[in-house]
Amino acid sequence: MVCFAAVALTKEDGVYSEFKALTAPISDAWVPEALAVSGYSREEHLQFPEPTRAMLDFRDWIAETNKGSNATFISDNPAFDWSFINWYFWRFVGENPFGHSARRIGDFASGLAGDFFRGGDWRKLRKTRHDHDPINDAKGNAQALLALMNNKRTNC
Repeated sequence: MVCFAAVALTKEDGVYSEFKALTAPISDAWVPEALAVSGYSREEHLQFPEPTRAMLDFRDWIAETNKGSNATFISDNPAFDWSFINWYFWRFVGENPFGHSARRIGDFASGLAGDFFRGGDWRKLRKTRHDHDPINDAKGNAQALLALMNNKRTNC
């Protein structure tokens, strides 16, 4: 994992906090094409902070922003995103503050639409460009989720 980000939100307030972290490589093996998506070079990536620091900071941010309530991991693709975050939390912190589950925005949209096969329509509700900068992706996904939650759907 090169970098990741999250946003905290409420239905009433929208996005009220952002978190982004960079993580140093944990292996000498890497895929240049995958790294290229991040926009960082291998040389830059090698200089990033150790994953333990990033994951401890993320855990603390989650605790601070949730103020004692359960945190929920929501993503456009938790099958991918969750696997990394979950593994990194268990490997470097020894716990995962999200627990053992995640939610997929497309499933929520499908349920609202009453059509299992319309789960991708929600993406057009993003306002922030989905450019693979993790903070932009998190903000765009949050904007779409909030639009769905506030029933401001357009053919979803």
